[in-house]
Amino acid sequence: MYNFSALPVVSHNVKEVSAFKNLKGDKVQLKDKLTVLGFLGSDLTDRKINVYNLHEKIYKGIHSSDEDFQMLMLLPNGAEAQVDEIIVELSRYAEINKWEFAFGTMEAINEVYNSLNTDMYLDANLGTDFTFIIDKEQKVRATNDSKLKNCFGYDATSVSVLHKIMDNDVTILLFEYNAALKSNYTINRRDSFLKINQKDEE
Repeated sequence: MYNFSALPVVSHNVKEVSAFKNLKGDKVQLKDKLTVLGFLGSDLTDRKINVYNLHEKIYKGIHSSDEDFQMLMLLPNGAEAQVDEIIVELSRYAEINKWEFAFGTMEAINEVYNSLNTDMYLDANLGTDFTFIIDKEQKVRATNDSKLKNCFGYDATSVSVLHKIMDNDVTILLFEYNAALKSNYTINRRDSFLKINQKDEE
């Protein structure tokens, strides 16, 4: 049996992303999803590499581990054409059904970002190189590793940070949820067994 420490909660009540729509025009959500959340901004020229890094170091090894896992990138309205190019590239290497690119207003992006309660700021294009782990209860999770510089975001430009820190942290969170599911299953099985025995005794 593995011994592990739960991934720390560093912020609560991340704002729901219901004001955003994906390329199909469907709404997206954080609730009940294990999310890697990013803010790509309106100009993806320099941030395409961030997406590819996340795809290689996080997504490809984890996307099939939990049906509720998603990579959610928020962008301003008008950036759709740039995302189309990225999707073509990503689809060459793996199934991308758990990648979500969603679009909204400047106000909506700022509201979600501010709800993270990080000390960092979005740039003029409403983007940042840092990505965040959001659990199914809309809480920000992050390790206490000093390499994160107390910002609880993971630098997507750094392959080392993604591979050595973020991948491990997402895996820990997946383990937490899987362990909870197994525990609930055991309790339900026990309760069912007790009810059956009680009926037999009657």
